[in-house]
Amino acid sequence: FRDLTTSKRPCPCRSLPAEEQLKRWTGMLDGSYKEGEAVVRVKTDLNHPNPAVRDWPALRIIDVERFPHPRTGSSYRVWPLFAYCCGIDDHELGITHVIRGKEHLTNSVRQLYLYKHLGWEVPEAVHYGRLKIVGTMLSKSKTREGIARGFYKGWDDPRLGTLKALRRRGFLPETIRQLIVEVGPKSVDATISWANVESLNRKLLDPVASRYFFVADPIPMRVTGLNRAFTVRPRLHPDRPRHGHRRMEVKPEGGEANLLVSKRDLKLLSLGAVVRLMELFNIQVEAIGETIMAGFMGDSYQEAREQGAPLVHWVPISENVGSSVVMPDATIVEGVAEIACRDLKAGDRVQFERFGFVRIDDVGERLIAYFTHR
Repeated sequence: FRDLTTSKRPCPCRSLPAEEQLKRWTGMLDGSYKEGEAVVRVKTDLNHPNPAVRDWPALRIIDVERFPHPRTGSSYRVWPLFAYCCGIDDHELGITHVIRGKEHLTNSVRQLYLYKHLGWEVPEAVHYGRLKIVGTMLSKSKTREGIARGFYKGWDDPRLGTLKALRRRGFLPETIRQLIVEVGPKSVDATISWANVESLNRKLLDPVASRYFFVADPIPMRVTGLNRAFTVRPRLHPDRPRHGHRRMEVKPEGGEANLLVSKRDLKLLSLGAVVRLMELFNIQVEAIGETIMAGFMGDSYQEAREQGAPLVHWVPISENVGSSVVMPDATIVEGVAEIACRDLKAGDRVQFERFGFVRIDDVGERLIAYFTHR
């Protein structure tokens, strides 16, 4: 049939009398024809400049024993295709404006024949370009195939750009709305970067997200020279005192306290380096091995600033929550979070300081979070 339409020649069935056409139609319904053996086509103009418009297909046969419909099972075997069924639906529903992707421009031309033949008012059609995110696959068919093959874990796999994936990662609904409004219904394809999406989300999330410590790839640190216990009450949000605070304790034994810091901070913990443990006290690195040995230098933040001491976050070795953070590429960062994270709930969006924003997915034996962005 493609060869016929391309060369503007009619199908031999085109000029058959109505009685024969009705007989064949009955054969489609009663099973005389199998899937792929017959279709119903709309007579148009064989000289139309677009071959896809010439005698376009309206209904086809589906083998419902192999592919049952999710709602009606095998009750029906002849099904309408997109241009035909949507054209009728739009009329029956009283649609005045059809808003759809520019890949449906041809369907709008096809439906003109349907509307004019039936004497219906033609709705106004607005076609917009595809929205693309750099480095992200948005194709529904390819996503479905990837899920079926087990490459993706589901429609909310963090590697995808689906709404379910964005929601699971912690992107706010307001971010998506604002993004779509800014892109607008343009007739050309729009390509955006993750930096654009993250920038919008960060502006909305930063003022409301509570802060917590999460230590990725933890390594032990022993601090000596402590002659008292330390209780710190870091704010949940640095700029919003009303958000409250959380409470952390360091209780030395024999003048020593054991903490956990991130292996990622080893570059800051060189031998002899003076470092400020955030919200706690200042230390100087004395030895580097399986355990980092450090000496207490005082608790003055002003002194740390004057010495240009870098900030490093931490958690007590005795009080923490085992945590896993699922990254955008589906890899997992293992670590520990401060004990206050036990009070978080699935769906909470928080910031792990010096790590990034995350959405809490589960609070069980381990805390499971999905990385949003930095």
